Amino acid sequence: MRFDVITLFPELFAPLLSAGVTRRAFESGQVELRLWNPRDFAEGNYRRVDDRPFGGGPGMVMLAEPLERCLQAIGQNQAVTGLTTTECRPVVLFSPIGARLNHASVQSWADSDGAVLLCGRYEGIDQRFIDRHVTHQISLGDFVLSGGEIAAMALLDAVARLQPGVLNDEGSHQFDSFNPAIDGLLDSPHYTRPEVWRGEAVPDALLSGHHERIARHRREQSLATTARWRPDVIEAVRSAGRLSAADEAYLRSLL
Repeated sequence: MRFDVITLFPELFAPLLSAGVTRRAFESGQVELRLWNPRDFAEGNYRRVDDRPFGGGPGMVMLAEPLERCLQAIGQNQAVTGLTTTECRPVVLFSPIGARLNHASVQSWADSDGAVLLCGRYEGIDQRFIDRHVTHQISLGDFVLSGGEIAAMALLDAVARLQPGVLNDEGSHQFDSFNPAIDGLLDSPHYTRPEVWRGEAVPDALLSGHHERIARHRREQSLATTARWRPDVIEAVRSAGRLSAADEAYLRSLL
């Protein structure tokens, strides 16, 4: 898959490509990443990419024309490399009005051919460009960032770690929080050596070697953690019919 990122700060993506386990996805070519600076497609000596908003107000707005030229260059490059043009591929803008990124949407992007990721800056992007070219809008949550780069890196990291062979343990992501393998619950707590640390011992079930007991302990801890920190998720899982009678009994016992 290939992601083309339109950003005024391509240097921000260097750590993503060179550090951590997810770099394997980029080094192996499983996820191809190309960075495009719209300033390279702006006119004039100053390569201006923004201007004052009509109607007044604080801040600046990114110009539509350099962004469109950049998008056209991406399409031409994709055609040369054998990919479809941008008219057939998603163009994603990271925006507060977008749908919130979750595990299901990350999985769908991980199974896709990629997309063009547009990182806005300043007060925003000329709405006419958004209306003409943007096919998806994504938000990380109900807050505002200085630009879309952090959101783009969050999506790329989440997609990269789902690629085969990227994580040391092939199946480790199957038990991540919100994963269908654990019915969308939060992950259970984890422990390692020593068995007793500052007077706190590892739960007996995890030391028992009994697989069914361990599985039940982890399920109960996932239920307890989710009920405490994300009761909305518990209700969603319940509504989807993914709680067993034993799960419901354990949740009642917590009360």
